[in-house]
Amino acid sequence: MAQTRSRRAGPVLLPGEVAPPVTRTVRSARSSQIVATARTVVEEEGIGALTMRRLAVELGIRAPSLYKHFDGKGAVEHALVEDALWEVGEVTHRALHRRGTRSPTVNLLAVYRRYSLAHGHLYRRATSGTLDRHWLTPGLEEWAGNPWFVVTGQAELAQALWSFAHGMVILELDDRYPPQSDLDGAWHAGASAFEGQAHTTTRSQRAGLHAG
Repeated sequence: MAQTRSRRAGPVLLPGEVAPPVTRTVRSARSSQIVATARTVVEEEGIGALTMRRLAVELGIRAPSLYKHFDGKGAVEHALVEDALWEVGEVTHRALHRRGTRSPTVNLLAVYRRYSLAHGHLYRRATSGTLDRHWLTPGLEEWAGNPWFVVTGQAELAQALWSFAHGMVILELDDRYPPQSDLDGAWHAGASAFEGQAHTTTRSQRAGLHAG
């Protein structure tokens, strides 16, 4: 999820620079209906409940009709993954502009945690297994991951921060923390640690520029 420097990436951004918007692919009305129905099934019952036959039943159509719009279940799942990336990107980009007493890192982690826990089954599908990037709208992955780069100023720290958030979310979804755990405190501790590292890195970068 966090921004990488792949060959599919857009222009290289400077630390703290917000990525430009990406144009979202427009689906047909029927395709949108299929994806929305698939999402309802997944959100309520998990990815294992999603089949083309189940979709046909939910939509009140014959299963072969679905293949006019999607090649199969895998294509429908890829559409769900793309939607999840759009939504995560939207909420995390908005977090960058949220004003208040909390830091940008705390805001970013808070909205990411809230979204991910609220859409647990969809989140698991969007972040597990290999990401088949050729299905994605060009630039979407980089745009969705850009807020992590903005708050850290470094690609490696951005990936590390997202990995921390992802691990916390999965453990919360799996209810793996002891009952007495202060999870809000753990999220804030993580935010503070990464903010401290980001500030140290920024100072080092500035010192290197002056030395050069």
